[in-house]
Amino acid sequence: MKSTTLIILSFLLFLEPIQPTPSHAFNSIFSFGDSYSDTGNINVLAKNNSLDLYTDNLPYGMTFFHRPSKRFSDGRLIVDFLAEEFGLPYLKPYLDKNESFRQGANFAVAGATALDETFFKLHNITTFEDPLNNSLSSQLQWFEELKPSLCQTTNECKDYFGRSLFIVGEIEGSDYTVMFSGLLTVEQMMRYSSTIIQTIAETIKELIDQGARTVVVPGNIPMGCLPSLLTILKTDDSSIYDPKTGCIEKYNILSRYHNSLLLQAVKELRIKYPLAKIIYADFYKPVINFIRFPRRFGFTSKPLVVCCGIGGEYNWHQPRMCGTPDVTACQNPLTYVNWDGLRLTEASYRYVANSWLKGPYADPPILDAQTN
Repeated sequence: MKSTTLIILSFLLFLEPIQPTPSHAFNSIFSFGDSYSDTGNINVLAKNNSLDLYTDNLPYGMTFFHRPSKRFSDGRLIVDFLAEEFGLPYLKPYLDKNESFRQGANFAVAGATALDETFFKLHNITTFEDPLNNSLSSQLQWFEELKPSLCQTTNECKDYFGRSLFIVGEIEGSDYTVMFSGLLTVEQMMRYSSTIIQTIAETIKELIDQGARTVVVPGNIPMGCLPSLLTILKTDDSSIYDPKTGCIEKYNILSRYHNSLLLQAVKELRIKYPLAKIIYADFYKPVINFIRFPRRFGFTSKPLVVCCGIGGEYNWHQPRMCGTPDVTACQNPLTYVNWDGLRLTEASYRYVANSWLKGPYADPPILDAQTN
């Protein structure tokens, strides 16, 4: 009964529009992560390396921007809804050097990992050469490069960043994707989870030492519910699927294990930095509830089926992905959970953003984290 009440209350939050809240205002937002929050850095990197990027094509951006918006969704991302909440402009990608970053910058890059490429090679996980160099350490370096244009002295920086909102993640999903591509088992992946968490924690420490006072730390989504993974690992063996969701349970166990370690790291950081607000943002529970109870959240289409894709049980086919020729999107993305097999729809992101701002899926809710 308690669970049902919580879901109903969450649904009401999903319907409630996000409105600016001046009393909780931040002067800027700085975001680190991957394709769940990238607003154009991958586009710059791809262009500089003469690579084609399918997100430059419709139907990406069809719902809100009505044009390709350099986002891996049909519309706005969580970071966009957070910017709206605090009356700030949508975050510009840091690598677009023609922009002003006084009110924040986005360092997130699609495909970014928490761990560096050298780590994967050192442990014989992959031999793939990544020309884009977009790991969390690279993003932190970009932040250091930007910093002198925002503040000069230690006190000035502490004041400026103390009134800013920092978001570190979600980013670890790409680390596990690299390991999956390297044919590691879930059990083998778990051995590296603590190293991923340590890397994220060290980044948070560095930002707080630079003056950050409010840091949002999103956890991992239920990876076993990704239509792309469900398609690649499709089998007649029903024992690998969770009967309540249709997701591959062992990958959801990996997500929950990762999140438990991340939450513990957040608790330890709170002890080390008692003056900072370090917010654990649960990405797993809202998405798993979309899958289990889709109609309660307005998702009338099958929750594991992709809106923009083609073919198969989950409407996802790797050679012909969203944005490639002849691949179309569903007529109403509002009724879908998943956008392109890997990322979510604007409708999903809106709900998650609300649940982080006001609860129940952030500890504490962002709006409860007053700036000093």
